[in-house]
Amino acid sequence: MIHRARDLSPDQKLLIERLLGRRVLEDEAISVHVFEPPGVPAERRGEIAEELRKYCAEVDANRSPASPDEADEVITEAIRSTRPGYRPHQ
Repeated sequence: MIHRARDLSPDQKLLIERLLGRRVLEDEAISVHVFEPPGVPAERRGEIAEELRKYCAEVDANRSPASPDEADEVITEAIRSTRPGYRPHQ
């Protein structure tokens, strides 16, 4: 459901503004969606964690040794592939 800011009560408008961290303009439309997080049983989370540990151990066993500088370069390159303007902290 979509609401116009001008149709909200003062309390509703104040709540929305607090959530957004800014004023809501009278001509703005507001929509609120609620999503239920997917439920993953604790047992399944443990299985997934174990699978990740095995995968990481396999990757580590097959990788070539690298210096800390080389590792930093690889990580920086991976980040730049999704954030072209990324600059590492020095």
